[in-house]
Amino acid sequence: MEKRALEKLGIETSLLGFGCMRFPTDAEGKIDEAKAEEMIDKAIAAGVNYIDTAYPYHDGASEPFVGKVMKKYQRDSFYLATKLPVWLVETAEDIDRIFEEQLTRLQTDYIDFYLLHAMNKERFDKMKAIGCLDVLEAKRAEGKIKYIGFSFHDDYEVFEEAINERDWDFCQIQLNYMDANEQAGLKGYELAASKGIPVVVMEPVKGGSLAVFAEDITNEFKKLDADASVASFALRWVGSLPGIKVILSGMTTMEQVEDNLKTFGEFKALSEEEAKAIDKIVDTLNSRIQNGCTGCRYCMPCPAGVDIPACFRAWNTYHMYQNYHAVSWKWEQEIGEEKQAKNCVKCGKCEAVCPQKISIREDLAKAQKDLDEKKYIF
Repeated sequence: MEKRALEKLGIETSLLGFGCMRFPTDAEGKIDEAKAEEMIDKAIAAGVNYIDTAYPYHDGASEPFVGKVMKKYQRDSFYLATKLPVWLVETAEDIDRIFEEQLTRLQTDYIDFYLLHAMNKERFDKMKAIGCLDVLEAKRAEGKIKYIGFSFHDDYEVFEEAINERDWDFCQIQLNYMDANEQAGLKGYELAASKGIPVVVMEPVKGGSLAVFAEDITNEFKKLDADASVASFALRWVGSLPGIKVILSGMTTMEQVEDNLKTFGEFKALSEEEAKAIDKIVDTLNSRIQNGCTGCRYCMPCPAGVDIPACFRAWNTYHMYQNYHAVSWKWEQEIGEEKQAKNCVKCGKCEAVCPQKISIREDLAKAQKDLDEKKYIF
């Protein structure tokens, strides 16, 4: 198992981290505990020593389950990461209450890696205002937390502000070869690495979008290595960056566990040929984008309630990956019936202010038609 030294912290972690957000579930949507425990045991036996969960995962069931499973292992044989649900925090007392609840759920006396969860500008400012970091530092002094960091979902400028706020022990960002310029992105990774701050990566396979492609893209990967999974290239792309210390993978099946263990068991950084091939694949995927919506939101609010940028993002993503499953949750749940493109009344207000001069009304109709047809579903 590939290990990485976190020089700042004086420890070593497995490059593969077990993400506990996507455990297998039963017919009722609850964690299939027998299967999930078998998966965790398999990973640990192979050398995985970083276990990542969070307060809301599996509707709050992930932490208690992880605590029960990990109780059978020596506490100093693995690193446990969990997160403060900052959206539930209004006062310093809330931090104390939630943290103690997490210790109970996880059946442990301390957390190794404790993160402010899903930070953005608004949440970061709020946590500063209530003195959150002072509270966490006090818990570190008590021996209840070893390392303090944050996970991040916002623009690079906000990341730069956050990373420069204090001497963080680590940070966690979303990064993959399709999101190199999204959120913190490669630029954020390079900033953190330049400051000696260990980087943990989430969504290396973009929620599974980089694991399953249409035949043409799949064939390009198979030309590089016929025996390797498509997902393994995404993981190796991230792992080829030396400042990345842990790559989280939210595994749902034993097959995924075994494939990841194969990738990280004898980890190989991408060759120059492979890196160039992935760059070409990225170009091909980007060429499938249907319009040039930048998400600037000048078109919003829509009088009819349509979330225009979200609809176009779903439409473009659908065509990029030629896979409806890559956008099904966003289209059906996050956007939903009330905000879908079909509600457009063709008033034209949006087109009058669009900096990209997009034919929004026409494209909304196309987006609805394509996503209703679900041509690319497999």
